[in-house]
Amino acid sequence: MNRRKICIVTGTRAEYGLLFRIMKEIQADDELELQLIATGMHLSPEFGLTYKQIEEDGFIIDEKIEMLLSSDTPVAIAKSMGIATLGFAEAFQRLKPDILVLLGDRFEIFSAAQTALVMRIPVAHISGGELTEGAIDESIRHSLTKMSHIHFTANEDYTRRVIQLGEQPDRVFNVGDTGVENIRKMTLLTKEELSVYYSWDLNKYFLITFHPATLESSMAEEQVKNLLFALNSFPDYKIIFTKSNADTDSRRINELIDEYTRSHPERVKSFFSLGQIRYLSTMKYCALVIGNSSSGIVEAPVFSKPTINIGDRQKGRLKADSIIDCPPTINDITEAIQLALSVEFQNGLNQLKLKYEGQTTSADIKDYLKKIDLSYIIKKKFYDINR
Repeated sequence: MNRRKICIVTGTRAEYGLLFRIMKEIQADDELELQLIATGMHLSPEFGLTYKQIEEDGFIIDEKIEMLLSSDTPVAIAKSMGIATLGFAEAFQRLKPDILVLLGDRFEIFSAAQTALVMRIPVAHISGGELTEGAIDESIRHSLTKMSHIHFTANEDYTRRVIQLGEQPDRVFNVGDTGVENIRKMTLLTKEELSVYYSWDLNKYFLITFHPATLESSMAEEQVKNLLFALNSFPDYKIIFTKSNADTDSRRINELIDEYTRSHPERVKSFFSLGQIRYLSTMKYCALVIGNSSSGIVEAPVFSKPTINIGDRQKGRLKADSIIDCPPTINDITEAIQLALSVEFQNGLNQLKLKYEGQTTSADIKDYLKKIDLSYIIKKKFYDINR
């Protein structure tokens, strides 16, 4: 029997964590063959060579596609996309996948999708319909929806938005969020185990991840400086940074984080990658999540943790009441942290209503990938919601 070949592309640490259970589900199914392509940050020494973690987790990487140039300018990112397209074309020719699975909204994923489109490979896209109005991810995500043939969304609001983009309703599946599923199923570390790893007493600390808002030209440095200055008002709290992804201006963000870490070694630590279990465990015990990462919007509320969401990068996402949006100024960030730490705000977290859920997300995605009829799926017909 010919097994259906499911090819998954991953380019970042966070994306890999969200794909991990899906990959395990495919790997365990005798009727499916998992193909895996690692690219982007996974292959970069600067970002920790995280492909090694993928291999340590028991996966075989079928193709490694080098694409990142040694610069984070818009021109370098655009050139990296071109290099990635060349690599994906060669990889797909060799692997001949039956379905390509892509998650999210990053530029390397766009390169994979456009290559698959030309090569007539069906694309299944995870997390369509979401909004991030402060980043180029917004346009990339909706473009991925139009280049894809199967859609796995996180909730009904996002399902409706994908259909609004003209996708056939019978190809759009609301399966929940893989990040939330990870929290529900993963055995996390204890605070004592984390304390040993960090060599710290972890009673009071902030978890911070800050990425560039890629539609705001040259604003990253000012915004991060404002955040760091605001943190000086909370000397009793330790700080754990996870560094920025490979995007325009990310190097300057990481340089500033490194400088701040060196200046405050007794209370600040920074990492390129903590790994999924350690990152979620760190989130579980923190006082606050701060920054502009989607994990503060999706995962943090599951732990009933407040999130200070800075700036417009995540503008448009559905948000629980635990999330405080604030402009990227020193005063606004400081006041938002004070509010989140207040007794009144903390008490309000007890009755939190979540916007994202996930229980059997990965198994459901695997089942759809296994059963869906591929004989007609390449030809798409626009669905008009006014019918």
